[in-house]
Amino acid sequence: MWFRRDLRLIDNPALLAAIEAGQEIVPVFILDPKLIDITGAKGLAYLANSLQCLDQSLNNKLHVYAGDPLEVLKDVKKKYDATSVHIQAEYDRYAVERDSRIEAAGIELTRTGSPYAVAPGRVKKPTDATNYRVYTPFYRAWLVHGWRAAVSAPKSIKAVTPDPSDRNFPQWKAPEGTEIPKAGEKAAHERFKKFKAKAIDSYDESRNFAGIDGTSKMSTHLTWGEIHPRTLLTGLGESKAHDTFRKEIAWREFYADVLYNYPHTDKDYYAPQFANMRYDEPGEKFKAWCEGKTGYPFVDAGMRQLIKEGWMHNRVRMVVASFLAKDLHIEWQHGALFFEEHLVDFDVASNAHGWQWTAGCGTDASPYYRVFNPIEQGKRFDENGDYIRKYVPELAHLSADQIHEPWDADGGYKNGYPKKLVEHSLERIESLARLEEIKVRNTE
Repeated sequence: MWFRRDLRLIDNPALLAAIEAGQEIVPVFILDPKLIDITGAKGLAYLANSLQCLDQSLNNKLHVYAGDPLEVLKDVKKKYDATSVHIQAEYDRYAVERDSRIEAAGIELTRTGSPYAVAPGRVKKPTDATNYRVYTPFYRAWLVHGWRAAVSAPKSIKAVTPDPSDRNFPQWKAPEGTEIPKAGEKAAHERFKKFKAKAIDSYDESRNFAGIDGTSKMSTHLTWGEIHPRTLLTGLGESKAHDTFRKEIAWREFYADVLYNYPHTDKDYYAPQFANMRYDEPGEKFKAWCEGKTGYPFVDAGMRQLIKEGWMHNRVRMVVASFLAKDLHIEWQHGALFFEEHLVDFDVASNAHGWQWTAGCGTDASPYYRVFNPIEQGKRFDENGDYIRKYVPELAHLSADQIHEPWDADGGYKNGYPKKLVEHSLERIESLARLEEIKVRNTE
């Protein structure tokens, strides 16, 4: 059983298939240098913790190897005289190429299940069997398609006892001063239980407020496969709050489907005309955005939360992305790469298409001329300023009616908070002017 992004026992059909196929299984995780190179320090530290949790649940039988997956699988197959290799299917561009290369070399991979309730490519338009390019009809068809019920963890697992040489667990630690979430399948279920008890029934409203614990925080657990989306969907009702949560899971599946059908959009434009827009070089202004020093409190709080925790509230993700694309006029790919480096819940499809949605060049695009006002968003979704105070201590002395506009407050800058990088009202006009330029260019 080759574990990848399915670090769990509950509702893992590939694991059940492996158990059914043989007397004993060899549970394997491979540290792929190519994936390690593109994963940030916080993500690697999270993975190291998650592997320890998986190993405990397997009674310390997990085999961990570092190296090219093809070479590792050849060696393990030979060492244990394994008759089959079981995996959960994966769909991003790198995973598809890696698995094809392994199979081309003569190792058959038995695929069972996927990281989604409905695998990418399954939901099609009934009229012409093509993929959906707009979320709302996708969601309706996704519901009609439906999904299998979650399955239990295996009652017992007969696994080969690894040699000491098979136990190459990474020792990655979170960078000093950071606080990454608790990893592992048990932590995922505990967090979801807490969310169901305290927040799911008001999710449609509470999910937008950055200063409260109103979201499920399941994204990291889903990224590493410590819980399956079917488990989250089980038992949801028809209330507006429950349906809003169901729709968020469907957004993740929609973006996976889009990336499956348009694999180039992990780094390239979904709406290609936006490649012709006039953008600014990512110089000092980009650096200030990365460091949470733009002079806009709600934006800076989000960026500092990302740097410290490897996670950012979803409402704030949209605001900081809009600020980079529309206020600083920097291409979305620069922000997406920074998120890839820092997010412990990094998901290639959700990241690329979440950014493109906000930048106005993706599917279901927020129209380009919709520009998030970073001041008004803060006032609306962090009314008392609690979120800002937590992550921007230079402003903690300001009252709720001052904290969103420290430039108007006596002593707003006394603790060294930076002045505004740009003037939002002017940059909004500039952003719309650049949009008009490509409209003209594309009709010439």
